[in-house]
Amino acid sequence: MQSPLPVRDGVNATRLRLPDEGPWDTAMDYMMHRWGHIDPQGIEDRFDAGEIVGEGGIPLHRSTRLEDHTFIWYYRTLPPETRLPVELNILHQDEHILVVDKPHFLPTTPGGTYIQESALVRLRNQLDLPDLIPMHRLDRMTAGILLLSTNPETRGKYQVLFEKRQVQKEYECVSAAEPAHGHPAVDYPVVVRNRMTKSRSYLLAEVIEGEPNAETRIDLLRTFDGADCGGHATAGAGRLGLYRLEPHSGKTHQLRVHMASLGLGILHDSFYPELLDKAPDDYTKPLQLLARGIRFVDPITEKPVEYRSRLELSEVR
Repeated sequence: MQSPLPVRDGVNATRLRLPDEGPWDTAMDYMMHRWGHIDPQGIEDRFDAGEIVGEGGIPLHRSTRLEDHTFIWYYRTLPPETRLPVELNILHQDEHILVVDKPHFLPTTPGGTYIQESALVRLRNQLDLPDLIPMHRLDRMTAGILLLSTNPETRGKYQVLFEKRQVQKEYECVSAAEPAHGHPAVDYPVVVRNRMTKSRSYLLAEVIEGEPNAETRIDLLRTFDGADCGGHATAGAGRLGLYRLEPHSGKTHQLRVHMASLGLGILHDSFYPELLDKAPDDYTKPLQLLARGIRFVDPITEKPVEYRSRLELSEVR
């Protein structure tokens, strides 16, 4: 549903669905029930200023009945954020798409404590492109190629490519050169297939019984001596491997789970194979996972295109 409010400071207005019924006479009563304990005066001020609107941009007031609107929109009050010490690099831009190298630690889209400090909001503000939308997502801790749509009129053509799995993605990662104790040796290339699920209430993705819905082709490119870097995948110095990962599905944390399932947890992964206690970001030890490339037949030019990351994983020797 199209928001009647424009993007402001790179951030979309928040949409709220009002309940069909309840012990609240007005829309403001309901908002007070939800958030009045945080900022009751702020809620009243927003209604008085006409900053809360319904469909068509109609301003609500204090006495607007609950049943008058199904959806309402408003701008959140954004908390101050410390700028993350990482930068985005633009690789390609035209009238339809934008391709960037996203750094480690920067989320793709706003969420949680990261609003202004997300790739999407940074780029909207930097390039004055309020209609910018990512065509796919990279985890906050994953770096590399990110494709975004700059044109709402042609956006659907690119979305169809992702929906029909007509986009080929290639990743690289660093892990131990040999599987952890208790895991069998791997004959490369290997294809990992299983069924994965991720719930909103559970931090980690899980492998469960059932028809496979996640598939990754994994190949070992080369091995090298690692620095004394510690971390999940290797204890101290040792032989490390540079791996090519080709996912044929896009489940949350798929590559991290599939590598861990082989006893090859990605270097500096604090989630898999074992969840570590949450700690402040260590910018000297980024997750060694990089979205190296993306290729597809461009739906506008009808020609094959490929975009490659210029970033390098810091632990590769």
